[in-house]
Amino acid sequence: MPRQLFVTTALPYANAGFHIGHMMEYIQADTWVRFQRMQGVSVDFVCADDTHGAPIMIAAEKAGKTPQQFVADIAAGRKQYLDGFQISFDNWHSTDAPENHDLARQIYRDLRDRADGSLIEVRSVEQFFDPEKNMFLPDRYIKGECPKCHSKDQYGDNCEVCGSVYSPTDLINPFSVLSGAKPELKSSEHFFFKLSDPRCVEFLEKWTQDGKLQPEVANKIKEWFSVRTNPDGSKSEGLGDWDISRDAPYFGIEIPDAPGKYFYVWLDAPVGYLASLKNLLTKRAALEGRSPDFDAYMANPELEQYHFIGKDIVTFHTLFWPAMLKFSGRKTPDNVFVHGFLTVNNGEKMSKSRGTGLNPLKYLSLGMNPEWLRYYLAAKLSARNEDIDFNADDFMARVNSDLIGKYVNIASRAAGFLTKRFDGKLTSDFGAAGSALLADVRGAGDAIAQMYESREFGKATREIMLLADKVNAYVDQNKPWDLAKDVTHNQALHQVCSVLINTFAVLTRYLAPVLPGLASAVQGFVGSDMTRWQVAGDVQAITPYQHLMQRVTPEQLDALFEPKEPLALVESAQEATELIANIPGGEAIAPVVTIDDFAKIDLRIAKIVNCEAVEGSTKLLRLTLDAGEGSDSQGQPILRNVFSGIASMYKPEDLVGQLTVLVANLAPRKMKFGISEGMVLAASHADGKAQPGIYILNPWPGAQPGMRIG
Repeated sequence: MPRQLFVTTALPYANAGFHIGHMMEYIQADTWVRFQRMQGVSVDFVCADDTHGAPIMIAAEKAGKTPQQFVADIAAGRKQYLDGFQISFDNWHSTDAPENHDLARQIYRDLRDRADGSLIEVRSVEQFFDPEKNMFLPDRYIKGECPKCHSKDQYGDNCEVCGSVYSPTDLINPFSVLSGAKPELKSSEHFFFKLSDPRCVEFLEKWTQDGKLQPEVANKIKEWFSVRTNPDGSKSEGLGDWDISRDAPYFGIEIPDAPGKYFYVWLDAPVGYLASLKNLLTKRAALEGRSPDFDAYMANPELEQYHFIGKDIVTFHTLFWPAMLKFSGRKTPDNVFVHGFLTVNNGEKMSKSRGTGLNPLKYLSLGMNPEWLRYYLAAKLSARNEDIDFNADDFMARVNSDLIGKYVNIASRAAGFLTKRFDGKLTSDFGAAGSALLADVRGAGDAIAQMYESREFGKATREIMLLADKVNAYVDQNKPWDLAKDVTHNQALHQVCSVLINTFAVLTRYLAPVLPGLASAVQGFVGSDMTRWQVAGDVQAITPYQHLMQRVTPEQLDALFEPKEPLALVESAQEATELIANIPGGEAIAPVVTIDDFAKIDLRIAKIVNCEAVEGSTKLLRLTLDAGEGSDSQGQPILRNVFSGIASMYKPEDLVGQLTVLVANLAPRKMKFGISEGMVLAASHADGKAQPGIYILNPWPGAQPGMRIG
């Protein structure tokens, strides 16, 4: 019997579209799933929208919608991302679906009603209450200083810096994210999952340390079990009980036999994995005219259950989730695969407010091939919990060098000769060197398969490209373009080109989990099955060659990272509200720099000697600036041409003769309208719609062109 896998990715919160971190996780999981299917493994690959919680409720209220309509509108936009990047989920569902309501309640009852003692306990707790909003505050709507590592601006349930889990009341100097008010403590009855129970502790210590998890993840989790002294001298006391309830008003699943009490979103969210699977199996059974088989499916002792997640949600997936499953009498995961974060351009954290994010839909709208991104991320991903960086220059080099220069060119070098000289038919006489090369390429299949199995995608792509290097060395040695010059070399030409197409077909099969669209195109080209890992027999004939992939251009990458309008950086109403309400100027202060960093920026007083509108643009003005740089050989003052997006605020004639501040050592930038030789400084609010206006800096009288600011 083939292996049976149940695979999920983390459920995205339904308050915004996908960001590039989501796509990285989906591409990683999708690549692994596609490889498994090529091996003949039966896989059910599911996900769902995480729809509950106060953030959704509040965002929906601000948008003038019901929570159900709000999340439905978000869900309607998922398909363009998933189809665009060729993600092969079998089912996409919602945690607000009936299956999730039923399963969450049943799991709770099973934990509560255990014959050997309930794992649910009701306690009166002091909870933060916002006196201005007149509501109890969810954990994520309280911020303050982490009580363990003292990092600022941390949420009320866990620290994103040190990973500690705590109660909101443990925060130092807490404040309400909604109003900024200092919250008040009020008593409320809450429900707890007794994670500190010896039964849970014993199980989790074994489950997390039995070798299934990545070593770095298991080591981190191990710290959470023991009493230890923190750097600040405080004590961490091992596993604590988990507050699984929230008070009305709350958008979520009501707790059985407890009116006005709702499951905390993190209890029902992972249950959404099971609910999405159950929905898939129900739909599948209906199509086949039989009864659903969810219980039998989950009872299969051979079933393997895997979750792909980011490192920021390890606590929930390696402590709470397996304990919930174990002690409600259900199957626990076989593994939880944890990946790191995605940074951009040499380690800069993705930031919407600073325009350093990589927008997946913008990527697609620019006509950029989704398989470029799939390949680039695969080439960087490993089985470890490590951050990876998207570097624009590296991205272009890897795609153009590896995929085009090394791989696609193998086919393009051979196909034309085969079509013109041999009617597209290949020979099976490869010669000694060709046969040895083909055997070498085919012989690497088992090792590459093991790399895919263990999620070492970077190693797999490197091995595939090393094989492509060997094939290209064979091309250079045999020079088919020279052989084609003399018809007496037709047999050798036929041999060489047939070897190239056959090796290209094998390399394509190795790359198919990463490049499914290209593999499908190659299947039509060579007539060889690209959906299975091992295929017997050689390629017999090809169809006329069609170009398989374009190169990345610098213009595409420039457009991809071009700063967006400030409001477009904010992907949800709630996020916009928080940004405007709590951060001066609408965006956070940039990371600290040293005086040496600042000294690299040459700011000069400049005089605007001329200003004019730019034909074809409603935003730009063309400024001619005198920055005190002296005169040229004809005695004319050296002037600079700078474009500035301030046309909405200033008439050109009002700026002539004014002083401003110029970034004088900024590299010139080629724009549609000409070369911009610097940048004038101007101020604006991040939300340019709510608080419009852009204001050019104007020095006080006495400043002269050429004076340096510092």
